[in-house]
Amino acid sequence: MRTTNEIILQSLGAAETVTGSKHLLQTPELNILVDCGLFQGIKSLRMKNREELPVHPADIDVLLLTHAHLDHCGYIPLFVKQGFKGKIYMTPPTKDLAEIILYDSAKIQEEDAEKANREGYSKHKPALPLYKSEDVDFAISHFETVEHSSVVQLSPHISFQFRKNGHILGSACVQLNCYDKTIVFSGDIGRYHSDFLLPPANIDRADYVVMESTYGDRLHGNADPSEQLADVINEATDKHGTILIPSFAVGRAQEIMHLINHLKKKNRIPHWLPVFLDSPMAADATEILCRYPKWHKLKHEECMSVCKDVVINRDWHNTKDIIHKHGSKIVISASGMLTGGRVLEYMKHLAIHENNIVLLIGYQAEGTRGRALQNKAHEVKIHGKYYPVKARVVEISGLSAHADQSELIEWLKSFQQLPLKIFLVHGEPSAQEVLRVKIQDELKIPAHIQQQNQAITLFNTNVYANATSL
Repeated sequence: MRTTNEIILQSLGAAETVTGSKHLLQTPELNILVDCGLFQGIKSLRMKNREELPVHPADIDVLLLTHAHLDHCGYIPLFVKQGFKGKIYMTPPTKDLAEIILYDSAKIQEEDAEKANREGYSKHKPALPLYKSEDVDFAISHFETVEHSSVVQLSPHISFQFRKNGHILGSACVQLNCYDKTIVFSGDIGRYHSDFLLPPANIDRADYVVMESTYGDRLHGNADPSEQLADVINEATDKHGTILIPSFAVGRAQEIMHLINHLKKKNRIPHWLPVFLDSPMAADATEILCRYPKWHKLKHEECMSVCKDVVINRDWHNTKDIIHKHGSKIVISASGMLTGGRVLEYMKHLAIHENNIVLLIGYQAEGTRGRALQNKAHEVKIHGKYYPVKARVVEISGLSAHADQSELIEWLKSFQQLPLKIFLVHGEPSAQEVLRVKIQDELKIPAHIQQQNQAITLFNTNVYANATSL
């Protein structure tokens, strides 16, 4: 048992940045980590994945995972490899998705390291992956599932439950009861009016909220994203061009395929237009979607038809055949921020032609190729070489899986009892500062922007002191 009576919050990642989510709660009974993600984006952030953590993984008792995106779960194999021995709790859909994402992450790292060593474009001699597939094997042996709203007692004074937050399939907030106080970790908050996923669940109360702020300074607007998508597709087909959609394999790929099917049924886009899903992981995630009907809005037949009329490519040898296929087409491929994966091969060949369109549908973190495109970069660097960007780059923010500023405020207002204090994480400084001021002005709640590794005492408990005096 710890000899302190303080409850301490410390963000080991996603503090004044969007990636690398890791939030540590130290208590007299347990050390609890919420999320264990990879840093992505600019090199200074990516290098943090290879730095030693300020706490030893063996000293963490429990890991709670909000959802399966790489910036929330991608560090887990390394964390276990470094000595973590406890249970990793998550919802059932998150378990299924996290397994395919982690194996894919290991495979990409191994392939990238091999290619860098073969072609000599890495400064590291030799280039090494953060972890391998066998490390994922060991990590998933720690996985344990918990159903939505089921209460898990972790220790005499600490329990938790997952509450749906509408970001991707299986994603959830963590509602933690800790020494009679309620601490909520928001995870990534989803949309309230999605045609695809259920909205975030209402939470009755919280004393403290650790809250994401990705779009803390932005509104997605009122335009119908389905109609915007149709306009983009028709523009490209009129020019006999290709629409390349970099997409997160989990969540965005399934929704975009559903929308494309819907637009074809409504005759808003050509029936003949071929659609290629070049992401084995996205195909696997689509199959998982159909296993969990209570986590989304699609009817069974809609779920089963997500991949209807979509050509799924699992073998990377076929990627060049798709690239060189004549005529207009839609290509959906991971990763969503163009940080790796097969989408980079498409970028090399498709971005250089002005009749093509690159469609951005999700958040693009600082330092990623996706952010460079968003900022109208005239070229991108891929595998050590520069490629000109002549294709038109279009963004449809309404297809994002993240709540915008108004929805973040709406999420807070849905609490039956507003929190005493909010700690902002998972956002860039400018977005966090705008949201901090908005929360304080509109809701009159003190909001604090977390800094990397900063330890903050939330409250003191007298339980340990009383126990030692007996």
